Amino acid sequence: MDEIVLVGYFFSLLVLFVFGLHGFIMIFYYNKYRDVKNSQDKNFIPGAMVTIQLPLYNELYVVERLINSVCEIDYPKDKMEIQVLDDSTDETTQITARIVEQKLKEGFDIKQIRRGTREGYKAGALKEGMKVAKGEFIAIFDADFIPQKEFLKKTLSFFNESKIGMVQTRWEHINGDYSILTRAQALALDGHFVIEQTVRNKAGFFINFNGTGGVWRKSCIVDAGNWAADTLTEDLDLSYRAQLNGWRFVFLKDFTSPAELPSEINALKNQQFRWTKGAIETAKKILPLVWRSKMPLRVKLQSTFHLTNNIVFPFILLAAILNVPLIFIKNSGPHELYFAVMSLFVLAFVSSFMFYLYSQKDIRADWRKKIVLFPLFMAGSMGFAVNNSRAVFEGLMSRKSEFVRTPKYKVVSNKDSWIGNKYSSKKLGMSVIVELIMAIYCLVGIAASIYFFELAALPFQILFFLGFAFVSGTSIKHAFSKA
Repeated sequence: MDEIVLVGYFFSLLVLFVFGLHGFIMIFYYNKYRDVKNSQDKNFIPGAMVTIQLPLYNELYVVERLINSVCEIDYPKDKMEIQVLDDSTDETTQITARIVEQKLKEGFDIKQIRRGTREGYKAGALKEGMKVAKGEFIAIFDADFIPQKEFLKKTLSFFNESKIGMVQTRWEHINGDYSILTRAQALALDGHFVIEQTVRNKAGFFINFNGTGGVWRKSCIVDAGNWAADTLTEDLDLSYRAQLNGWRFVFLKDFTSPAELPSEINALKNQQFRWTKGAIETAKKILPLVWRSKMPLRVKLQSTFHLTNNIVFPFILLAAILNVPLIFIKNSGPHELYFAVMSLFVLAFVSSFMFYLYSQKDIRADWRKKIVLFPLFMAGSMGFAVNNSRAVFEGLMSRKSEFVRTPKYKVVSNKDSWIGNKYSSKKLGMSVIVELIMAIYCLVGIAASIYFFELAALPFQILFFLGFAFVSGTSIKHAFSKA
């Protein structure tokens, strides 16, 4: 039995080690290509027709903010078409109709497009809008976004070559300091955009459209096979199909699209589940095409890391489970060599820290205050292992599920609250029970580490405990919060 635990723990940490060390590779490329800049038409004059698509599903709190901000974009009215792709089943439809009517009177070319079905979910709505889109370019904003006035002039100036198929902007967080939950999300997303997207783009690797805050060349979407609903991450799927067809993407780190982060943990869980499962589904679909393509080996390897990095969650969970018996095994027999080798795996933790440190130093003047949250972010990532592991297994088993959208509550400042809003979730799944059990289990690990004076193991036992306790406790608290 001891051998099974030792082998299982070694293998789980080996997987985490490999993916963790990838952070060092990202930092290497970050420094190597930091002076590379995307080519821009400095003399850009607005002239192309642009269709702005706004996919909606039950967004009564933010739909007016979204449409108003889009209509404030500085671009000729006669060159801008706005499609409100409204699949809503509640009063959002009436609110949208009123706002659209008002904007029509103000001279905007705006339409509320209703399908009468959610078939294909967001991908289905975008594809439906494509059928009647007049624009040469397609800009997309989710309901939680507030695009800057210069958005179109800035992004379109980078379509200065015919094979540029998409331009993506960095997300900014209008409520990033609202709570511990939003601070941790902001740290995670900054790492993705500032390091991953920037590095991949500058180094010639594939990047992905992030579902919103970007502009596509319409012909690129059509050439790549249009939107498809066979994965939960239609944006990632289409991105890879387009780049495999020879289209090039541009990422703008220094121009942002402000957005609202989920402030309620059960909404965040649904979002993380969808992103994780969708990435696994996309990996199964796309990786065979990547490896059969004529792309350089370096691109194939980076694409593999990109599409499969969510596979770490089951191994995080396995490591948490095996951490406790490992303490007893270490103190019951001679395994000095084993644990000496295992100590090398701490480099993965160092790599992750450096990854997020570099991202914060790049864009935040107060980066010292932000990076202090790294241990809490790591604990939260561990706490989400149950939720996201289920997503990984469902993706691997090709089990289809509904596209559960992330509700937005127009929560921006500390004066705002999502509590009592219509879309706040009151449901708790079995994962919360498992998370609670894991928190108690990891507490036993902390006690065992103290008893055996295993100080090296104690920090990780504490992180696992805090992660599972925070995620389960906050899930229960938010589900039963009352206005």
